[in-house]
Amino acid sequence: MLHSVNQKPLTSDKCVYKWQIFTIVAGGVFMATMDSSMVNLALPAIMKDFGSPLKDTEWVSLIYLLVISSTLLIWGNLSDRLGRRLIYPLGLLVFALGSLSCAWSANFDLLIMARLLQGLGAAMMMSTGPAIIKETFPPLELGRALGLIGTSVSLGLMTGPLVAGIALQFASWRAMFMLTFPIGLLLFFAARRYLPRQRPGKGKLLLAWPPALAWIILLTSASLTVTYAASPACSFTVLMILIVSVILALVCFIRLETNSPLPLLTPGLLARRYVSSALLCAMLSFMQLFAVLIITPFYLDRVLDLPKIQIGLIMMSVPLAAMGLAPLAGWLYGRFTARVLCTIGLFTASCGAWMLSLVSPTGWLAVILPLTLIGGGQAIFLSPNSASVLRWIEKENTGKAAALLATGRNLGMIMGVGMASIAFSQVFSHLTNGLDMRDYSPAHVEAFVKAMHRVYQSAALTGLLSVIISALRGKRRKN
Repeated sequence: MLHSVNQKPLTSDKCVYKWQIFTIVAGGVFMATMDSSMVNLALPAIMKDFGSPLKDTEWVSLIYLLVISSTLLIWGNLSDRLGRRLIYPLGLLVFALGSLSCAWSANFDLLIMARLLQGLGAAMMMSTGPAIIKETFPPLELGRALGLIGTSVSLGLMTGPLVAGIALQFASWRAMFMLTFPIGLLLFFAARRYLPRQRPGKGKLLLAWPPALAWIILLTSASLTVTYAASPACSFTVLMILIVSVILALVCFIRLETNSPLPLLTPGLLARRYVSSALLCAMLSFMQLFAVLIITPFYLDRVLDLPKIQIGLIMMSVPLAAMGLAPLAGWLYGRFTARVLCTIGLFTASCGAWMLSLVSPTGWLAVILPLTLIGGGQAIFLSPNSASVLRWIEKENTGKAAALLATGRNLGMIMGVGMASIAFSQVFSHLTNGLDMRDYSPAHVEAFVKAMHRVYQSAALTGLLSVIISALRGKRRKN
């Protein structure tokens, strides 16, 4: 009788407050994506303010991505054990305090530490947000809800550059972080009010720390290896050391995970074909997306010499298309299988990348349609891909599955930037007798365009691989 009484309010809360809960999750997603798109535009101002070299300034963005990628799975596990109602609001609070710390950083080292704090908060939100949506909405509404979350992502990506531009024009880069602090604080109190209570997982052990530490080392060393390989100052000896460290970390993780009383990854979870295929597709799709996003603004700026505001408007083609099609993708998920929708979306995005590989330096109009196809294709793919896993996963594994999908996307971002940097620098350096992009001049237009085409070709091939994996993705099986 007591069990029945305790469980009834949870069901009632979910029915009454599901759109309030959706707004809280969507607000966290919006805030995190807006922050990431703001910071990239503020890097030159931060560099000037602190007098930091480029290789150090890049860590303002890199530390954020590294922390998120390496800790998502850990927070997903803890949310399964402690409850989403604890981890998600805590993530909002940590992110808000990190934002305030960024705004008041007295020196560059404190700014890096504050960004690390923001990354921890963002990882808590990213690992638990989709799980909250899954547990709040019935199966037939899950695709629609996740599609609307995709709209929040697009709105954040669009709003970030605009907010950054206004802050940099009329105040300073610190004003950007002051904006996300009150938003995070407001969402924290709303989450504590509306998120339903959840029965904690059984057992005294919350997390097996040796495999968790090995996982963090593995993800961090892998990310650093990709980043360093794309650096112009890349040394073969150092690169080999980093690769060996990745292999050793992988071996250690496997050994510790195998003998762990509470493994990070539920045995057999990745062996399920519908899970592993969705994870691979998520990683490859974001590799393709970020390879395009990292190189296209340089083309518009260096080769076409467009005003900064016009470049921002052109790049908005991607999130605008995603925002328009994400709700439609969620609606279609109730009528078509994830296999069909994801494959169509990935193929559409790959066609966009291939069209960009044919662009000649004659004007900016030629990039609008390909960017729109990429954004629209991503929108058609993303929510059905997530829903295809979260809809069928067991409740005790929801946090792990959501964290794995987010980890795949974040690793795809890092690998996409690395792939673009490596592909571009190899071709451009070969055609200009060892020059780097920072040495570009109008005399190097032909070399730049050829190097850029190599990046887009790599992105298109990556997308084609994801199309094949999606088309062959397995059906759900009972395990």
